[in-house]
Amino acid sequence: MYPVSEAFLQAVQENTRRYYWTGQITTKGGAVYPFVYEDIVKGSGYITAQCCGSAEIELGTVYAAEMGITLFSQIDRYTLEGAEVRLSYHLRLADGSFEEVPMGVFEVSEANRTAHCLELKAYDYMLRFEKSFNGFETVGNAYAFLDLCCKACAVELAHTQAEIEAMPNGTELLSIYPENDIETYRDVLYFVGQVLGGFFCISREGKLELRKYGTEPVMEVKSRHRFTSSFSDFITRYTAVSSTNLRTQTAEYYALEPDDGLTMNLAVNPLLQFGLEETRKQLCKNILADISVVNYVPFDSNTIGNPALDLGDVLTFSGGQADGSRIACITSSNCKIGGKHTLKCVGKNPRLAQAKSKNDKNISGLLNQIEAGKIGIHTFTNASAYTVAENNVRIISMEFAAKEETHVQFFGQVLVDVSAEQISRSATASGSIVVPFPASRGSSGGVSAGTGADGWENMETGAGDGSGETGEDTENFTVDVELPVTWTEDGKAVAYVTYEFNDSEILIHYPAETWGSGKHILSLYYPIDNLVPNITNTFNVHLRMEGGTAAISTGGCIASISGQGMAAGAAWDGTITVEEYVQPFAVVSGLQAKAFSGEMGFETMELVKKYYSDSIGKAAIGAFGKPVELPQEGEG
Repeated sequence: MYPVSEAFLQAVQENTRRYYWTGQITTKGGAVYPFVYEDIVKGSGYITAQCCGSAEIELGTVYAAEMGITLFSQIDRYTLEGAEVRLSYHLRLADGSFEEVPMGVFEVSEANRTAHCLELKAYDYMLRFEKSFNGFETVGNAYAFLDLCCKACAVELAHTQAEIEAMPNGTELLSIYPENDIETYRDVLYFVGQVLGGFFCISREGKLELRKYGTEPVMEVKSRHRFTSSFSDFITRYTAVSSTNLRTQTAEYYALEPDDGLTMNLAVNPLLQFGLEETRKQLCKNILADISVVNYVPFDSNTIGNPALDLGDVLTFSGGQADGSRIACITSSNCKIGGKHTLKCVGKNPRLAQAKSKNDKNISGLLNQIEAGKIGIHTFTNASAYTVAENNVRIISMEFAAKEETHVQFFGQVLVDVSAEQISRSATASGSIVVPFPASRGSSGGVSAGTGADGWENMETGAGDGSGETGEDTENFTVDVELPVTWTEDGKAVAYVTYEFNDSEILIHYPAETWGSGKHILSLYYPIDNLVPNITNTFNVHLRMEGGTAAISTGGCIASISGQGMAAGAAWDGTITVEEYVQPFAVVSGLQAKAFSGEMGFETMELVKKYYSDSIGKAAIGAFGKPVELPQEGEG
């Protein structure tokens, strides 16, 4: 319940009350439009919220609250997309003052205009968590997951780290299992809520809040406060928890003594898959302790209303057909502005649902049938950057397994920044040029040539044709010339891809690409047929460059292997691989070895093998320059 004064609790249960509603609309542009009770069309406003479905108590739920209202307003509806609406309830106390109770913060999703009215429909901040989640390998405790979701979706968390860690399972380290149904941050909240044994909702201040089912009543609803009411003749209670373990493909069942109630089925929670068996058992038992407090009588009632009530509040009912000794929990609320307040508590009958609950105990083997036709996928992203030159560099390495003989497909994409070597080009440019040269004239006024004292030929121009002007004639001579031309241009780098399956090089397919300098995308594909079941397989991709180098940044490689019947996780087969890369080094002057890599492996399987392998590339020695083939592998 929202914290209110004793005077409010007294006034809200009186036969008559005086109250009013107010609100405020704030657009994304910053415009503020306050409205009062008289601006609300009578009978049009409502606020609905729920923490369970229509049939039974649930854990981890992330339902959004809905608000609808019709206003006498001329606000432009096109400015209200994503606008914020705040509502408040004001109740007059015995001393004549009014106490305000905030009713929530909502974001407009739909605005319709009639002749004189504005119809609004809005939801609380829970819808902000409907954003795609791509944290494939997120690890942390419950608070770390909640903090991640809230920061990514711009919603404030109502709890401190100490408050979350003080809860059962609050300090346990959680990790997302690869095979999961997580699509959005809202899904993450759902699974975290299950681990913490509660449900999520948005508080009246717009913060994400985790609430748990309790046993302490916050209010008594008497018969004079109810217009109609209906109570069940059974009590909903839980005495067991069931959770599917994908690693063992069994349903794990934890129960209290005596086990005569309902079973809370957690299905496949990806946060409950890792860790030791004892840790998983303790997690599930802590969840059972939280859900075992449920001992509620399902009901449905129209009351005079108390806007301070929240989801998860425990009530007692007295008078009429109600049993005052039993408690009930609010799992659904529909508050009409200026009207009735409908409250509801859902739940199953343990007697009628007992058979189904007991069947949930022994669903071992059912998962195998479900998983048989399921497409499994393993993903890879490089965690370090690579620089690729003339030697093979392993850029992708994946391990996977299958539960049955099948075929799978490998897909990969690599973002490559290529620097091709510069190439010098030379050529000869040939052509003809025209050179003008003065021509000789006669003695009547042409050009005469003589030799001066300095030995050079002198040219004199005589009088022209008697007109008093001087002139000069030239002759054009054509000369053939050839000139050398040299320039530098970007070369071409060739990328060679090598596939390796279970430490054996695939010899039938060598993809290659030719690139100039710049950024490129390398697309990879390879099908793998007749996959042997129940054995860990490895698939590696090596890349080398000729005529340049390539840089691959962190996260530049993404790959996946998918197919039917793939196991949820590849079991470790005892293989340990150690790699070492040695830079080029000079032994003595004129004697140099190129870079090489060494690999040492140990396997512990059915037949115990111990071997050491050392792989060295071609080495150029001295001035001979002839590649010497060295042994590729030695066993000992």
